[in-house]
Amino acid sequence: MDRKVLWAPWRGVYVSEGKRDGCIFCPPYEGISLEDRPILYYDDLVVVMLNKFPYNTGHLLISPVRHVANLEELTDRESLHLLKITQESIKILREVLMPDGFNVGFNLGKVAGAGYPDHLHLQVVPRWEGDVNFLTILSDLRLASHHYLQVYEKLKPYFKKLQISTEKN
Repeated sequence: MDRKVLWAPWRGVYVSEGKRDGCIFCPPYEGISLEDRPILYYDDLVVVMLNKFPYNTGHLLISPVRHVANLEELTDRESLHLLKITQESIKILREVLMPDGFNVGFNLGKVAGAGYPDHLHLQVVPRWEGDVNFLTILSDLRLASHHYLQVYEKLKPYFKKLQISTEKN
């Protein structure tokens, strides 16, 4: 039998690494390697990072800095700022990666699929016409067309320009 192999060596890190100590969404944000946490933006309320194990190219994780598990625990200021940063992130993804659409949402709780159920985070997944294929249907496998660090290098200059005040929110 002639077998074809889908080679995705970067997924090996996900499988072998397992759950890490600590929370990927909590400070500190300085002095952390891109391989550990590809942080694109942070301020006193919100952090934006690329998902190292994305559903699709450009998959972002946006979370409050404060370690909270539930949406209803956010202050009005945090909620508004989280939404504003999400809007700005989508604008950047549209400009740089030119997706046809987005899946945006929260997985609240472990049974809902939250990888870090103790720290609320919003997922922004760019979508392109025709990006769903048999891999997802047959084997719960996703195909990302670019390594997350290549995507990071494309997006970082745009996130550096973000100057959103948290005081007015």
